[in-house]
Amino acid sequence: MEMEPEKPVVAMNPVRVRGDFDPALSRWMWLVKWLLAIPHYIVLLFLHIAYFVVSVIAFFAILFTGKYPRGLFDFNVGVMRWNWRVSFYALTVLGTDKYPPFHLRPDEDYPADLEVDYPETLHRGLVLIKWWLLAIPHYLIIGALMSGAIGNAMQDDGSQAWDLVVTWPVLYLLLAVALIALLVTAVYPKGLYDFVVGINRWAIRVQAYASLMRDEYPPFRLDQGPREP
Repeated sequence: MEMEPEKPVVAMNPVRVRGDFDPALSRWMWLVKWLLAIPHYIVLLFLHIAYFVVSVIAFFAILFTGKYPRGLFDFNVGVMRWNWRVSFYALTVLGTDKYPPFHLRPDEDYPADLEVDYPETLHRGLVLIKWWLLAIPHYLIIGALMSGAIGNAMQDDGSQAWDLVVTWPVLYLLLAVALIALLVTAVYPKGLYDFVVGINRWAIRVQAYASLMRDEYPPFRLDQGPREP
């Protein structure tokens, strides 16, 4: 009797980002969603202050014990989850018209969610360098994809005139094309949607790594689409 060859085991990514597309998107609602989300911006301001404080406490906890306190970990994952839902709704994807919930918990009923697996132990030495030194290549890539650059050109012949240099981030160029298509055709192009979610997924993986939540180095990979591959 022949034995069937064993199937390769594919490790699940410890940081999983979901962004399910809403096929019933309004043509025009994206024009006002960023305003409707103002209450979330106010809450997130305070949550991000708490996120920073918790991350500093976790830094010392990991440095001395090799563990990220579970309650602090769950809180920071919740802040990331809340931020992702608001971004998905109003800022960096615009993939749903469903208003985000005001809570930190997982929510299977909302189109956007994320999970970060809790690590039982973390490397005590890596905590000193992974959030700044080791993550620099990712920061450069994410910065190019998600952040515009504004600068001044050199003065010509000592004159006082300065030329303003502005570059648009790739993410918002893609969003602009997608939203024009949505406005004209009532369809958010799937290819653009998948790419935009992939950029956000990459950024969130890097955030989890730089926030000391995991030791696994984020992949240099644009995993596109609503769900993890």
